[in-house]
Amino acid sequence: MEQENTIEKSSPLKKEAWEWAKALLIAAALVFIIRWLIFAPFIVEGPSMEPNFYTSERLIVNKIIYSMRKPERGEVIVFHATKDKDYIKRVIALPGETVKVEGDKVYVNNQVLDEPYLKKALEDAAKKGVPYNTRNFPEKKVADGTIFVMGDNRSNSADSRDIGFIEYEKVVGRADLIFWPFNKISLIHF
Repeated sequence: MEQENTIEKSSPLKKEAWEWAKALLIAAALVFIIRWLIFAPFIVEGPSMEPNFYTSERLIVNKIIYSMRKPERGEVIVFHATKDKDYIKRVIALPGETVKVEGDKVYVNNQVLDEPYLKKALEDAAKKGVPYNTRNFPEKKVADGTIFVMGDNRSNSADSRDIGFIEYEKVVGRADLIFWPFNKISLIHF
């Protein structure tokens, strides 16, 4: 009789432990799927995207969006710049378009590109009587299967002016959300 009570008592404990184990396994699988296949964290390093993104800010990168469509102008992307290093930059020109940078103006297909994300920085530089961008780029046609990217901090950015056009295969994803520091939590607008 005493043995029966022990079996009855251990059975609910085993059942509860098994339920917890299943829940933890499912949670771990979801984290793995979400982390490696859909979204990934990214830490901004360096001043190349100032004044819109700063060193140590943490972003969520949407890794699945470009399996459904190609990057679009104005989007902030993360890509493999080298085997060991990812960069964050803004898409400026698309395949087949011509791009040229002269001072503070960026031309795509001979039209000045409207860049609302730099409006305040350009105005501040103009008030000081200095150019915002000191690095030009001669007119070139963007190769098929590639994009032309630039950092928002135009004078202090290693981007397509230095490293060339970025192949679609090197694009990790689109930066969608700033999640750190907490006072800067926000969606990234394009």
